[in-house]
Amino acid sequence: MTEGDRPPRSGGDAQPAPNTSGPDDQAATQGVRSAVGRHPWRTLAFSVAVIIVVVGGAGVLWIDHQGNTGVPGGRQVVINVHQGEDTAAVTTKLQREKVVGSALALQAWLLLHGAPSIGTGTYKFHQHESFASVKSDLEAGPNVLLLQLPPGSSVEQVSQLVAQLPGHDGTAFLALATGGTLHSPWSPPGSTNLDGLLGAGTYQVMPGETDTQLLIQMIGRFNQMAKSAGLAASEQKVGRTPYEVITVASIVQKEAGITKNMAAVSRVIYNRLAAGMPLQSDATLRYAEHRNGGAVTPQDEQLPTAYNTFTNKGLTPTPICSPSAAALRAALSPAQGSWRYYVVTGKDGTESFATTEVQHRADQALARQRGLQ
Repeated sequence: MTEGDRPPRSGGDAQPAPNTSGPDDQAATQGVRSAVGRHPWRTLAFSVAVIIVVVGGAGVLWIDHQGNTGVPGGRQVVINVHQGEDTAAVTTKLQREKVVGSALALQAWLLLHGAPSIGTGTYKFHQHESFASVKSDLEAGPNVLLLQLPPGSSVEQVSQLVAQLPGHDGTAFLALATGGTLHSPWSPPGSTNLDGLLGAGTYQVMPGETDTQLLIQMIGRFNQMAKSAGLAASEQKVGRTPYEVITVASIVQKEAGITKNMAAVSRVIYNRLAAGMPLQSDATLRYAEHRNGGAVTPQDEQLPTAYNTFTNKGLTPTPICSPSAAALRAALSPAQGSWRYYVVTGKDGTESFATTEVQHRADQALARQRGLQ
């Protein structure tokens, strides 16, 4: 079937959401051992040694006293050690977070008792630890894992990310997330599907943290985002229930590609719903087929599923992914316009919007001319 024979789609191929994590997060995730702590003492040893010589035995007693004032059960704190940071920088962070009382005393104590090689990564400590406990923590290496949950991730894709964490099981996580044990306040009655209801972003996974605790964090983060966006007032804003707006936002997330398209894509969705037109979203079909990319064929468009928005009118039964805050805002505040079609016409992902089929076909021709279809 040729392009002209097929009904015009509402949009082009969706692009997976870009990974926006910074270099510091990536370094922490890798947990690589670095040269930090291997030769940090050359810059500090002389001055600390002078202090010890000057104060003599009293100084050694003071250092040991400082190192043994730890009180078990202090408040948990997390410290990031970045590539290239020396021991002075690390001990300063420990003092600032009240893990130890004196960075200088810790440096001197480590000179006397042996300095660990400090690895780049993220560490969990407790306030008011003993120097021996701090040394043991540093020697053990980074113990906090970082999980990146990009906007546009389905629950199934989140479970695949969790499976990469040591000590976690992706299959068990997926069963937990779809079994109805945990609920979101935004879920409709009887729903066990948490798609769209997990907050995107970076999660610090602590030693011993369970999948249940991690999933509760994800639900809580989305709740915060939804409240900040004013989701509870969705009926007044766009005449849709909060769950319907989340569903719209999830489709916007996948179809818009980049933030500047989102408000207009949201408007196209609402315009098509109001006109009784099928959404014709490639992204909803990909969700049904458990994939995150690739072309949608005429055969795909006949798939017998409630997520086929080529053959079914209205919204999908559930959201198809976790929307970003920007997508949720776009679903609550769509742009003003009469558009019913969109297609990517810019190499940077910019989409063109059309009200008529004739205009849309011209936009599609431009996209093909630019090698974008």
